[in-house]
Amino acid sequence: MGSHPLNLAFRFILELCALVGLGFWGWKLGSGMIQYLFALGFPLSAAVLWGVFAVPEDPSRSGKAPIPVPGIMRLLLEFLILFAGVFGFWTAGYAILAFVLSFGILFHYMISFDRIKWLLKR
Repeated sequence: MGSHPLNLAFRFILELCALVGLGFWGWKLGSGMIQYLFALGFPLSAAVLWGVFAVPEDPSRSGKAPIPVPGIMRLLLEFLILFAGVFGFWTAGYAILAFVLSFGILFHYMISFDRIKWLLKR
């Protein structure tokens, strides 16, 4: 189920939402020119981390791992980035969006138990 195309599309939407939340957080955190730097830098940094650190042969990704990491590290990275997006929405004053995103993340991982099991074995 974790590698089903619909679940992968759902995860991609969650990733994009988390990046937006990080951008909101960056915007709220800074002022002036720093505001723009944070609003662009936070999501860009998260996207780079998401794309670079991977588990080799992950069926839910391309299978390629620019920087190979153990499955538990990848899972923690995903949780960190996704819930940082939740935190970003929350701190920017969008509590409903934070709640919806957190529910979506939890739902995604509940139906991705096979992928979690695979990651924990790697």
